[in-house]
Amino acid sequence: MAWFRRSKVSIESGPQRKDVPDGMWTKCDGCGEIIHRKQLEQQLYTCVKCNNHFRIGSREYLQILLDEGTFRELDRKMRSTDPLSFIDTKEYKERIKDSIRKTELNDAVRIGIGRVNKMKVTIGVMDFGFIGGSMGSVVGEKVARAIDKARKSRTPLILISSSGGARMMEGALSLMQLAKTSAKLAQLSDAGIPYVSVMTDPTTGGVTASYAMLGDVNIAEPGALIGFAGPRVIKQTIGKDLPEGFQRAEFQLEHGFVDIVVHRKEMKDTVTKLLKYMWE
Repeated sequence: MAWFRRSKVSIESGPQRKDVPDGMWTKCDGCGEIIHRKQLEQQLYTCVKCNNHFRIGSREYLQILLDEGTFRELDRKMRSTDPLSFIDTKEYKERIKDSIRKTELNDAVRIGIGRVNKMKVTIGVMDFGFIGGSMGSVVGEKVARAIDKARKSRTPLILISSSGGARMMEGALSLMQLAKTSAKLAQLSDAGIPYVSVMTDPTTGGVTASYAMLGDVNIAEPGALIGFAGPRVIKQTIGKDLPEGFQRAEFQLEHGFVDIVVHRKEMKDTVTKLLKYMWE
């Protein structure tokens, strides 16, 4: 009789499991721990087991650092052109379009004004998801405008970096941004306006060689890769093994290249204390 029969499939394969919806679970790159997406968000995208700081976008970092509902974005519609008609594996203009569709950003940095624990600030946050957070002419111009905004409104400046460096598709136009942003920061310093630089993973190349390292206080997230050339390039160049943890935030702190390493959960309070000390 049918009600006494067993399914051969169920005996051989064991209990049938329901499919897990895509995106609900994330694997930690540091320790391999499987973390539920909601738990990861509650932990500000850090691993509770090994303290690994996940890379996050500009939107998430603004939510973490600023008071809710206080951010007002500036110069949102600025977009890069293709001045060199550059082509590698695809045309640069197509790469820009793809990045805009993927990130819903027009370039690799957001700038604007907001409040950190009720303190008004001017802020810029880079987004690694847009062509590796590379700095082209639009990124440099937006950072320069953020610096001008901070100087004219006399509000402290915060820049959060996440970048693979200068954008090769724009050649010398990209490299010009190093000098431009550095000169603007000199004007900000002359005006006596504090600037806090926050370096996340990775902060490399032209961004490191300009505004990322020019803060009155340079903060790094734990484990962040910070340097000019990457460790693989350096190893290939000098032909020697590099020290353990080379160019990571803790290594840079030990050697005096950053002032403090701060866990993401403590970033907002740390920035607030620093700004109150320097400004209020």
